Amino acid sequence: MLGPLFAFGLLATASYAARELIAALFLFSVGFATLLLITIICFLVPVVAHGGAIWYRIRAPLWNPVGSRLDRRIREAGRSFLRLAVRQRNSWSLFLFLVGVVICASAQTGSTVPTVETIIARMAQARAENRARLRPYVVTRDYQLFGKERHTTKSRVIADVTFVPPDLKKYSIQQANGTRLGEKLVRRMLESEAEVAKDYSSTDISPDNYDVRFLGEEDVSDQRCYLLELLPRRKDKHLLRGNIWVDASTYLLRRTEGEPAKTPSWWVRDIHIALLYGDAGGMWLQTSSEATANIRIFGRHTIISRDLEYKISNSIAARSSARSSF
Repeated sequence: MLGPLFAFGLLATASYAARELIAALFLFSVGFATLLLITIICFLVPVVAHGGAIWYRIRAPLWNPVGSRLDRRIREAGRSFLRLAVRQRNSWSLFLFLVGVVICASAQTGSTVPTVETIIARMAQARAENRARLRPYVVTRDYQLFGKERHTTKSRVIADVTFVPPDLKKYSIQQANGTRLGEKLVRRMLESEAEVAKDYSSTDISPDNYDVRFLGEEDVSDQRCYLLELLPRRKDKHLLRGNIWVDASTYLLRRTEGEPAKTPSWWVRDIHIALLYGDAGGMWLQTSSEATANIRIFGRHTIISRDLEYKISNSIAARSSARSSF
């Protein structure tokens, strides 16, 4: 199903680039014709003026005071007009040159930005290729819970998350310090993560789950990204209403930020989630997260997770290369 969609995206992009190129060529042709006309006028008028003066001298008597004065005035007027014409021609040449540069730059920029349909199709292809590279791994993850004051840690939890392709995830709490609220929240987060792993298609960024709008381009970790807005098609606690940053070269997610389309619990409200992604042993995975919410009775809290170490396949350790963290 992705083949026709991908082809349609490429066709739309090609048509858009062709329209931009035709428009640029048309405007350039108009500018060139205008410049040529101005040049002809600027040089033709002085030539005619000087020619008139010469013709007058030929037809006039050998010595004529009035004719001499008129001749001098005609020549002076011709030279003045010629100097003015040259200055005007140079000004117009510079103006038209700058206009041409701006038009060509705009056409080139516009032609390099793919349509939303193309971006979504290439994301699906990149996602499928990444899932084909997935191997069994165990990641050690650090969770820290903060209250209103971010400089004081209320709870810290260390958990091991085991993944076995294609869709099995399980976890175990290795260490928990501080308030019991931290461990309780971490368990809920890991249970939700294991649930989503069983059916990726229900949360994938696809036309079945989201309407998508193109917002522009931004840099994330010194990488050019397409900024897209996600609009969930249904109320689902596993879908996000927010923005994503898609790597412009790989079409993999760099960052996700937003709110759940449906509040997961009566006890939790005003949730805001930010996810960062990076390379881990050749696999593109979520490597850190930050979630902020108002918890009834307990108030506003923030929980931050960070992947510490990966053990991939035959117990070969791999450090996450994701440099971005909260």
